[in-house]
Amino acid sequence: MLAFESPLATSARTSTSCNVLLRELQQIWSDIGESEADKDRMLLELERECLEVYRRKVEEAANAKARLHQSVAAKEAEVATLMAALGELNLHSPIQKEKKMAPLKEKLSSITPLLEDLRTKKEERRKQFADIKNQIEKISGEISGYNYPNDTMISCLTLEDQDLSLRRLTEFQTRLQTLQKEKSDRLHKVLEYINEVHLLCGVLGLDFTQTVSDVHPSLQRANQEQSTNISNGTFEGLEQTINKLKTERRIRMQKLKDIAGQLFELWNLMDSPQAEKNVFSRATSILRLSEPEVTEPGVLSAEMIEQASAEVERLTKLKASRMKELVLKRRSELEDICRTTHIKPDASTSVEKSNALIDSGLVDPSELLANIEAQITKVKDEALSRKEIMDRIDRWLLACEEENWLEDYNQDENRYNAGRGAHINLKRAEKARITVTKIPAIVDNLINRTLAWEEEKRALFLYDGERLVSILEDYKLTRKQREEEKKRCRDQKKIQDLLLTEREAIYGSKPSPRKSNSFRKTNGYRANGNGSMTPSTPRRNSVGGATPELLTPRSYSGRQNGYFKEMRRLSTAPINFVAISKEDTVSTYTSVCDSELGSPPHS
Repeated sequence: MLAFESPLATSARTSTSCNVLLRELQQIWSDIGESEADKDRMLLELERECLEVYRRKVEEAANAKARLHQSVAAKEAEVATLMAALGELNLHSPIQKEKKMAPLKEKLSSITPLLEDLRTKKEERRKQFADIKNQIEKISGEISGYNYPNDTMISCLTLEDQDLSLRRLTEFQTRLQTLQKEKSDRLHKVLEYINEVHLLCGVLGLDFTQTVSDVHPSLQRANQEQSTNISNGTFEGLEQTINKLKTERRIRMQKLKDIAGQLFELWNLMDSPQAEKNVFSRATSILRLSEPEVTEPGVLSAEMIEQASAEVERLTKLKASRMKELVLKRRSELEDICRTTHIKPDASTSVEKSNALIDSGLVDPSELLANIEAQITKVKDEALSRKEIMDRIDRWLLACEEENWLEDYNQDENRYNAGRGAHINLKRAEKARITVTKIPAIVDNLINRTLAWEEEKRALFLYDGERLVSILEDYKLTRKQREEEKKRCRDQKKIQDLLLTEREAIYGSKPSPRKSNSFRKTNGYRANGNGSMTPSTPRRNSVGGATPELLTPRSYSGRQNGYFKEMRRLSTAPINFVAISKEDTVSTYTSVCDSELGSPPHS
C-alpha cells in the first residue's frame, strides 16, 4: 500500500514519525539528565546524519535517473539506427511525440520491445542479404572464373554502416536475377558446346571426359558440388577445342575418303566378293555424306582408318600379283569400247605389247594400267562427243539396209501373190521407198555435221581408223555410178524392146525370152519374225567383169580392218553389142538388167 501513496502523504507520515521519535529521544535524554548543550550537540549531529542520508539517496536517485536516461537515449539511438538501416523511419514518430511527457522508465519499457523487434528484423534482413550475397558471389565467380570479385554491390555488405533497406534488398534481388539469367544463358551455351564436343569425340573415337577436362575440370561433372565454370575463358577453350576437333574430323574424313576410293578401285579391279566389301561398309558410307552428316560413333576413329589402310595395303599387294591379268582385262574392255564406238584403239597398249612390257619388267604394271585407264576415259569422252554423229550413221546404215531389202524384194516375181505376209511386205516396201529417197539428204547432212565436228574439235572424225567424210564421199560416188549404170540399163532395155518388136514384125511372134526361167533364178524368200519376207540366200551379182562397190562404213571397215564382214555390193556390167545376134542380145539384156528392172528409178 505504501508504494501507491502520494509523496505528500508519505512526507507527512515521515514527519510525524520523526517528531514522535524526537520527543521520545528528548524524554530519554531528560531521564538520563543530559545537559542542554549536549542535547543541542546530539540534535545537530542527528540533523547532519539525516542530511547525509538524504544527500546519499538523492545522489543515488540522480545516478539512477542518469543511467535510465542514458539507457533510453542509447536505445532510442539504436532504434533510430536500425530504422535508418531498415528504411523504416516512419515507425519512430510516435516515440518522438511522447518523449517529453513520459517518465524514463516508461520510455524505457516502451522502447525496449520496439528495439527487440527491430533487432530481430535486422537479423532476418541480414540473413536475406547474406543469402543473396552468397548467390551473387557464387554466380559471379562462375562467370568470372573465380579470378577476381567484380561486383561492387557485394563489397558494400562488408561495411559497418550497411544499408539493409527494402530498396537495397530489391536492388540486390534484381542484380541476382540478372546474374541468374546470364548464368542460365551461359550454361545453355556451354551445354551446346559440350554436346558438340561429345558428338565430335564420338565420331573420332576420342575420350570425351579427358577432352572437356583439359578445357576445365568442372566441365566433366565428376564432382556435383563443384560449380561449372562458365567464364569467357571456358567459352574460348571450348571453341578452340571444337575447331580443333572439326579440323581433325576434316582431315580424317578426307583421308578415309581417299582410302575408300582406293578400296572401291581395288574392289572393282580385283572383283572382290560382296561379303568382303560389307566388312568396310561403315568406312565407305562416308563417301556420299558431307562433314555435318557424319554422326555415327567411331566412323572416323584411328582404328577404323588403320583397318581400312591395312585392307588397301593387302589388296595392293594382291593387285601386284594379278596386275598382268588386270592390264589385259582392262585392255580388252578398252577394245570392246572402241569396237562399239568405232574408234581405233591405241596400239601402244595392245595385248602383245603389254605382255612383252610386263614380262620384260621395263614398265611398272601400275603405270601401264593407269595408261589404259586414261585411254578408256579418253575414249568414253570422245564417244560422248561423237554420239550425235554416230546416231546419224546408224540412221544411214538402217536406210541402206532398207534399200538392200527393197531391191531384193523388187526382184521377187511372187511378191504380189496373195500369200502369207504379202500385204505386210508391201507396206514395208512403201516405207522403204520413202526411206531410200531420203538417203542422199541423210548423207549430205551427215557430211556437214562431220565437217562441223572436225572444225570444232580440230581433228578428223575417224570411223574404224578411216575418215568418215572420205567414206561418205566414196559412198556418194559409188551411188552416183550405180545410178548411171541403172539409167544406162533402162536405156538399153528400151533398145531391146525396139529390137524385139522389129523381130516379131519380121519373123512372127515367139515366146518372150524374158518369161523363160532359163536365164534367171528366182530368189527364195522366208518369213522373218514380223511376217515380212527376206531372202534365204544372198542375191547374186549380174554377169560381167570387175564392178565398182557401194561402200558403207560397215563394208568399208570390213574391207580395211576386218571388224565387219558384211559387204554391200550393188554392181552392173557394161555390155558389148558387137557380134551379138538379136536373140543373144535379148537374152543377154534380160539376164543383165532384170535384177534392176524391178527397182524404181532413183533421182
